[in-house]
Amino acid sequence: MSDTTRGTIVDTVKERYGAIAEGKAFGTCCGGAGSEQLAIGMGYDAADLATLPDEANLGLGCGAPIGYLALKSGETVVDLGSGAGIDAFLAARSVGPNGFVIGVDMTPSMLAKARANAERAGFTQVEFREGRLEALPVADSSVDAVTSNCVINLVPDKAVVFREIARILKPGGRFAISDIVLTAPLPEAVVQDVYAYVGCISGAVLREEYLAMLHDAGFDRVSIAKDIDYLAAAGDTLDDPVAETLRKNGLSMADIAGKVRSITFTAVKR
Repeated sequence: MSDTTRGTIVDTVKERYGAIAEGKAFGTCCGGAGSEQLAIGMGYDAADLATLPDEANLGLGCGAPIGYLALKSGETVVDLGSGAGIDAFLAARSVGPNGFVIGVDMTPSMLAKARANAERAGFTQVEFREGRLEALPVADSSVDAVTSNCVINLVPDKAVVFREIARILKPGGRFAISDIVLTAPLPEAVVQDVYAYVGCISGAVLREEYLAMLHDAGFDRVSIAKDIDYLAAAGDTLDDPVAETLRKNGLSMADIAGKVRSITFTAVKR
């Protein structure tokens, strides 16, 4: 690949999401609408959002996976790519003071924002750790549930991420994840552009390849809870990196229409 080498991808993703955390760039992964409006459109409950710190929701998701975990009091949960803390805080409300939530993110400025949000809101059972999803800073077989929202598509080696999820989950542990998958290959110019990658498009893989990774990593009972057309949901608010990639390569939305899906799915560790 040209500019989408693994090192370039990781550095560019960290730079962009760091800029979003610092207010130097506008999120979202999934569009340019207001963060609250976008989150509600993706499935979050407005009343739940109202209970969170103002800066916890940066509009970076492509779904609302946390509700599909059916969390119980006292459980331990890990949020992969926790950002400013929206899903970690919702999980904390569900597991209560006797539970524990670990947010993992590789971007220092996101971690700083999330920690400040947790302190401001009094979430003492939430801890944010710096780390990559390919090497989670979490002990083996130590958590009940895992969630992630529109982040795994940004990781070059997704199979490793699913193996890491299996490693940290207890036997019978479960996850609920929202992510981007493809129904058909994208134009090569889009695949090769790192800015389409950070826009959550070119890092996505074919649906069948993605789901096969789950089985190989040790998961069963895979269930698709929600499946929507990602680009139709974004509409005119499609993230700038993707729109710019299309423009500079003489492409239009028609060249990728119908190929990009946002799915929310659950699975259980066998």
